Amino acid sequence: MVSFFRIILYEPLFNALILIYNFLPGHDLGVAIILLTLIVRFALFPLNNKALKSQLKLTALQPKIKEIKEKYKDDRARQSQEFIKLYAENKVNPLGGCLPMLIQFPILISLYWVFINGLNPEKINGFYGFVSNPGLINMMFLGILDLSKPSWILALLTGLAQFYQSKLMFKNKPKAQSSPNDMANMMSSQMTYLMPMFIVFISWRLPAGLPLYWFITTLFSVAQQYLINRKNAVI
Repeated sequence: MVSFFRIILYEPLFNALILIYNFLPGHDLGVAIILLTLIVRFALFPLNNKALKSQLKLTALQPKIKEIKEKYKDDRARQSQEFIKLYAENKVNPLGGCLPMLIQFPILISLYWVFINGLNPEKINGFYGFVSNPGLINMMFLGILDLSKPSWILALLTGLAQFYQSKLMFKNKPKAQSSPNDMANMMSSQMTYLMPMFIVFISWRLPAGLPLYWFITTLFSVAQQYLINRKNAVI
């Protein structure tokens, strides 16, 4: 399993990062991370786009979902059948929105190991034949930020970006459904604040290169969410 993970994710990301780093004038690792992040996000763009559209469709179906829950509250089997029928008629996958996050998480873990081990001069290895060993890697971003050490500034920026993304996603929920007694609404509201706080807490303890990746990928998600919302008039 470890070998599979290394071959499928770690080595491609590691070599892509080093390849970009080698070709950049000045060999700025921070710029290389930003470019790698954009490459990854554009590669996942169609999948993320489909997931965001699926979320909007699912949000639009919430009144019907609530109606089914109330109508068949004593018959769980019939309730499930009606949900399946509703999703099929509207071509909605209720779990579709989770797929991009499930893909992003292994990428994040891979990049963590790239920063912990892959960029260590004493452990650096695993180069493809067309990728040259850069030797000692310059860990400074724009000459002012050491990406090998934690950065509270990047941690806070990443948390703020995540908070804005959560607020943007929460706008998709119809106001008519915003009830103080709505458990789903309460959970969503709590996650809007808890997730950014958790990200700040974790990012504060990681090499700054990882929060930099997460910050850029979150900004990309915000832009993509904004475009989808605007296209569907949910701003």
